[in-house]
Amino acid sequence: CSDPNRRTRRERQRRGGGLRAVSFPVEKTIPEQSMSIRAAAFRLTYSTMFDPPPELHRHFEEALARVKARLGAEYPMWIAGEARQAADQFEGLSPINRNWVLGRFQRGTAGDAADAVAAAKRAWPAWAGMHWQERVKMLRRAATLIEERAYDIGAVISLEVGKNRMESLGEVQETADLISWYCDQMEGNHGYVRPLPTDPLKGYVSHNRTVLKPYGAWAVIAPFNFPYALAGGPVGAALVAGNTVVFKVASDTPWSGWLLAEVFRDAGLPPGVCNFVTGSGAMVGEALIQHPDLAGITFTGSYGVGMHIYRGFARGPWPPPCIAE
Repeated sequence: CSDPNRRTRRERQRRGGGLRAVSFPVEKTIPEQSMSIRAAAFRLTYSTMFDPPPELHRHFEEALARVKARLGAEYPMWIAGEARQAADQFEGLSPINRNWVLGRFQRGTAGDAADAVAAAKRAWPAWAGMHWQERVKMLRRAATLIEERAYDIGAVISLEVGKNRMESLGEVQETADLISWYCDQMEGNHGYVRPLPTDPLKGYVSHNRTVLKPYGAWAVIAPFNFPYALAGGPVGAALVAGNTVVFKVASDTPWSGWLLAEVFRDAGLPPGVCNFVTGSGAMVGEALIQHPDLAGITFTGSYGVGMHIYRGFARGPWPPPCIAE
C-alpha cells in the first residue's frame, strides 16, 4: 500500500493489513452531547496538539470523570459476536497509581484463542464475498464512531498507558485516520481489481484482469505503548481488504482493546468478523500464532517475539504472511 522505504511509524503501520457465554451490558461510551475532536475549525493531530482550544481540555475533563466513574467494572472478550467470560479474571492497574483498579478482564485460554480463530474462519467466506463498497461503508462508520468517542477513549488510554491527554487524543485520532486511509486506498484502487491487456494470439480472444484477494482469518497482536492505533490500524486494514480478524492487545492495556472491539461491533460488522481476546502472551498469544487455520498476522512488539512468530510461520508447508515490527 505504501512505499516500503518510508521509516515513520505511521507509514510502517500502513503496511499492517493483509490483502490476499455471559451477558454483559451494552453501554454508550460517550453521551450524545459530547463533541468530536474534529469539531469546529480545530482538528487534533500529533502536529496540532501543542496549541489546542480551551474546549478540548473541558471535554477531556468531562470524559475523565465519566471514565473514572466506571473504574473496576468487568469486561468480556468478544468471540463470534458474543461476550465471552473466562473462568478466571485479572485486574488492570494504572501505571499512574497502582492502587487504581481500572477494570477486571478475562484471563483467556488456548481454547478461547482457538474458538476465536474458528469464528473468524467461519465468517470469512461471507465477509470476503461481500462487495468491497459495503465493507468500506462499515469501516468508515467505525472511524466515525472512534472520533465521536475520542474523549472517553483518550481518557482510558491516559489512565491505562500513562500518556498525557494530548498524546492519548492524538493516538485516537490517528486510529480513525488510519482506518479512513485504508478505505481511501480501496476506493482509489477500485477494490484492487484492474483490467489487463488481452493476449496477442491470433485466433484467440481473452479478457484478463488482476484481482488482489484476501487471505482469511488474520491475527493482530498489538503492544502496550500504542494499544489503540497499533491495533486499530492493522485491524482496519485487514478487514477492509476482506480478511476476518482475531486481535489481542497487551495484558497491560486490555481496556483500550475492549473499546476498539466495541467500535467494530457497533459499526455493524457481522458476528465472527472481528474477534477480541485477552490473556497472557504465553497462553493466548502462543495458541493464536500456532493455530493452523491462521492465514496471516500483524505483530508489533519485541524483536524476540517477532522472530519467534516469523520462524514459526516459515516452518509450515508454505509461509503465510507475517508482518512484524
